[in-house]
Amino acid sequence: MQIAETLNQGLRREYSLVIPASALAARVDARLLEVSKTIRMPGFRPGKVPPNLVRKMHGEALQGEALQAAVNEGVQQLLTDRGLRPANQPQVDLEGTPGVGDDVGIKVSLEVLPTVEDIQIEGLELEKLVVAPDDAAIADAVTRLSAQMQRSEPAPAAHEAATGDTVVIDFEGRVDGELFDGGKGEGMRVTIGSGQLIPGFEDQLIGAKANEERTVKVSFPDDYNVAYLKGKPAEFAIVVQGVETPVETVIDDEFAKGFGIDSLDALKEILKDQLDTELGTLTRTYLKRKLLDTLAARHDFEVPESMVNNEFDQIWSQIEQEISQDADPEAMRTQMEAEREDYRRIAERRVRLGLLLSEIGQRNNITISQAEMNRLIGQEAARYPGEQQQVVKFLQENPMALAQLRAPLYEDKVVDFLIGKAELTERHVSRAELEAAIEDEDETPGLIGAGHSHDHDHGHVHGPDCDHDHDHAPAKPKKAAKAKAAKADAPAADAAVAETPADDAVEAPVKKAGKAKAAKAEAGADVDAPVADAAAKPKRASKKTAE
Repeated sequence: MQIAETLNQGLRREYSLVIPASALAARVDARLLEVSKTIRMPGFRPGKVPPNLVRKMHGEALQGEALQAAVNEGVQQLLTDRGLRPANQPQVDLEGTPGVGDDVGIKVSLEVLPTVEDIQIEGLELEKLVVAPDDAAIADAVTRLSAQMQRSEPAPAAHEAATGDTVVIDFEGRVDGELFDGGKGEGMRVTIGSGQLIPGFEDQLIGAKANEERTVKVSFPDDYNVAYLKGKPAEFAIVVQGVETPVETVIDDEFAKGFGIDSLDALKEILKDQLDTELGTLTRTYLKRKLLDTLAARHDFEVPESMVNNEFDQIWSQIEQEISQDADPEAMRTQMEAEREDYRRIAERRVRLGLLLSEIGQRNNITISQAEMNRLIGQEAARYPGEQQQVVKFLQENPMALAQLRAPLYEDKVVDFLIGKAELTERHVSRAELEAAIEDEDETPGLIGAGHSHDHDHGHVHGPDCDHDHDHAPAKPKKAAKAKAAKADAPAADAAVAETPADDAVEAPVKKAGKAKAAKAEAGADVDAPVADAAAKPKRASKKTAE
């Protein structure tokens, strides 16, 4: 087979391969003998069908099969002989329309991974912000836990509902005199002052008594995500089933026993361990960001355009989803389109960092053991109860899906290796200071994004009690918050596994195959119930947190 390089520009390569007609004919003849031994045809005993007859009936299919095998072998030989590390699935096209007995020319186009000549990981200096869970933090955790376990009891019939009380209501809402979809419900529990419902609704329940009927008049917010309800005045006919007053929670050993724990001190120890883990995650998030920012500042090399395109497409796909769910999609689209190039820059940076971490991992013999992969597969399968075997089979049969699963762990091991080499300076801070530092990083151009183990959007959102049916609750829309437009603070996953291209690089001579990705479905808000808590505005993508 003849191989000639026709393009060598940056990371792009193109080659012309010529497969001799004699080589194809030999493959066809060899395959013909195999098929003749097993093919069944009326009038002939098994294995006795004349090869010429088989050729006449199946020659075209055998020729195509031989060509496919020759192309696969030729591309693999090209990659091996030239020492190429493809960044994407090579694109293969036939040159012309060869006839039977003709040599076959094919064109192979691909991008290769860059060679990072100078990796600078010595002399890393990082500041590690450390928070120790003090008594006040533990006490706050106990208080929050008690608030979650808040009980209430029926109030006397003459009791008038006050802030903090829970009112159980049936309701029927109308807009312009018409009952609207989802505007009717029964037995809904509303805690006055919780901010659970649209502004003004809860205030009009103050003073209500059991078995009382009331009319509540409110207006839906202008940014409500159900178009025909935006800004509309509404009138709700209310029947109060009952009023409940909160029961004071005594925080003592008996309180702890309600959680199956022997004593309050033992409960505090458990909460302290949980806080330690949570604060440790925050510390690592900040430290990892600083490390990646330092690496990005030290390294600048060309990255494959195809990988950048893939990464950008993933980011933009999420943005498109958020645009479609926004209260004013056209305005948001205009704003996001103006920032399109910034997101592309983010995608390029993420790919570069992913390739850099991959290269560092290879040079320092960082690997993922089979036991670790088995654990990852088991964890992934456990996410799909009743379908575990199918998930395991899918992962075992799809190298790219398996590589996607492997990438985050590989990245974390490389990051841990680099942090271990760095000179760390510890500084003890409060939790508020650490969180503020992380939020400040969100506003710093050049960062990869927020920590994947923590959501640092602290805009509090109120919603109905999840233990009750609230599909038809007149809930207020959630506040819009910054969304992580890109996955966590990880560099591009493809780049993190780019050192292991698939063996089956080509499947068909005229198939333009692209690298497959295991898609992860993201559930959107259910907006069928227009006044439910699902009417929340989606988080807005922020290009700075995406970085």
